[in-house]
Amino acid sequence: MSVSVLFIGGTGRISTSCVREAVRRGMDVTVLNRGRTSERTLPPEVALLTGDANDPQSVREALADRTFDAVVNWVNFTPEQVQRDIDLYADRTGQYLFISSASAYQTPPARLPVTESTPLRNPFWQYSRDKIACEDLLVKAYRDNGFPATIIRPSHTYDETMLPFDGGYTVLDRMRSGKPVIVHGDGTSLWTITHARDFAVGFTGLLGRDDAIGEAFHITGDEAPTWNQIFGWVAEAAGVEPNLAHVPSDAIAAADPRWGAGLLGDKAHSMVFDNAKLKRLVPEFGLGATPYRLGAREVVAWFDAHPEHQTVDADIDKTMDRLAEAYAPRPLT
Repeated sequence: MSVSVLFIGGTGRISTSCVREAVRRGMDVTVLNRGRTSERTLPPEVALLTGDANDPQSVREALADRTFDAVVNWVNFTPEQVQRDIDLYADRTGQYLFISSASAYQTPPARLPVTESTPLRNPFWQYSRDKIACEDLLVKAYRDNGFPATIIRPSHTYDETMLPFDGGYTVLDRMRSGKPVIVHGDGTSLWTITHARDFAVGFTGLLGRDDAIGEAFHITGDEAPTWNQIFGWVAEAAGVEPNLAHVPSDAIAAADPRWGAGLLGDKAHSMVFDNAKLKRLVPEFGLGATPYRLGAREVVAWFDAHPEHQTVDADIDKTMDRLAEAYAPRPLT
């Protein structure tokens, strides 16, 4: 008997790959979202329902009396949203998977590699603090009432439509225009970056698993290149030599607080993960994983094939110009 799973969302950067992998594994997959168009397509085997995850009544009407072995909500970010789902799905599912974030781990980490027992604390980024609060609520619901929660912590996960840089396509455009691109710090910090296809193998391997209930897992790649390498591989895929401008992270944060929050709260720190806990349950995870040097070629090829997504952010482009000029190496006088 196949596992029945409800994906709430299901057309995003990570979730689409998970839907595809769940179908490939023979699972009975239902996707509930608002029915808006997406550049990502779902397999024809998927049952589609229309409803707004933030409107419980519309969800009840869409689901009627359906129940599932597993429910995954990809679009929850606050404790209020999670409490709504606890109330909504307590009697509808045998497993509820919450998508948290590896940025919830102690930042900066006291030791590497990060394991699931690493403390959760991020004083720099509200997004991460909200995810921690969501996890706390689910842990309490599991302990007090047996709510069947499994917590998933992705790190930096991409698909063919996403560049791993703040500013996205703006960085690729600058590379091809010969402009300097901003790299935080000296570019030697280590960063784990994971293709969504590889994430999906680990994730779907946990669906419908009783031994995953009450547990937390991060799902990340085993590759941790430096940021200099990441920029270099994208430039290589674009057919250019990169002009890297190294700028302190706190200077970037002062110039652009939103960009800086994600740096100081996440990307500026070396992050290397131990995936042993996941691999004990899903031993196929990590086999045949996509190295970022190859993944970067997919991403650049996708942008080249989709000119409608070749959008330069004028504001961040100007900020990058100013930072590159301010921190250009100069001789002492």
